Amino acid sequence: MERRVVVPGEVVTTERKKIGRHVFVEGGKIYADCLGLADVNGEYANVIPLQGKYMPRAGDLIVGIIVSEEYSGYVVDINSFYFSFLSKEKLRKPLKKGDIVSAKISYVDEINQAELENVRVFYGGEIVTISPVKIPRVIGKNGSMLNVLKQGTGSALMAGRNGRVWIKGGNIPLLKKALRKIEEEAHTSNLTNNIEQFLKEENAKRENSTQNVNSGGI
Repeated sequence: MERRVVVPGEVVTTERKKIGRHVFVEGGKIYADCLGLADVNGEYANVIPLQGKYMPRAGDLIVGIIVSEEYSGYVVDINSFYFSFLSKEKLRKPLKKGDIVSAKISYVDEINQAELENVRVFYGGEIVTISPVKIPRVIGKNGSMLNVLKQGTGSALMAGRNGRVWIKGGNIPLLKKALRKIEEEAHTSNLTNNIEQFLKEENAKRENSTQNVNSGGI
């Protein structure tokens, strides 16, 4: 059977197979628990994770980097297998190579090349890249994790479904530590509460350190 790309929660097979990697059973069907390639050859059903690259889907909000300019638009790196295209007709101002933008994927063709719309340009800041399959945990239910990160670090941030997080201002080192912690512990429960507690403890340490330095001054 030819391998195909599946997303979390998508049916891998309805056949009776032994449970392999990155799958789970519900209602007699086998589902994927991550973005990856479905592999149902033989007696096992598996999903091979696509950890590094993002598979675009229409409607996704992503963070991209302008790679080059063409006559009618711009080529954008969206951390996928192919670059995307952004028409100049959809922009109010010209862009340049290296600009960081957020955009909505308007269309994906049969070979997973994506077109973009609703573009917003970010000024300043930087990008942190994590596995695209972990982004839902960075966002949290109804944006709960994003709110915890913003409040705990004083930073502005925007998480793209393509595994890129734009960050600016506030306590950037602490924010990066929190994002890595989310990526490493994405499989655990109560993650939002754990990250909130982690940020409180780190901020308390920083405050105590500052007070000790000040109290030791002349």
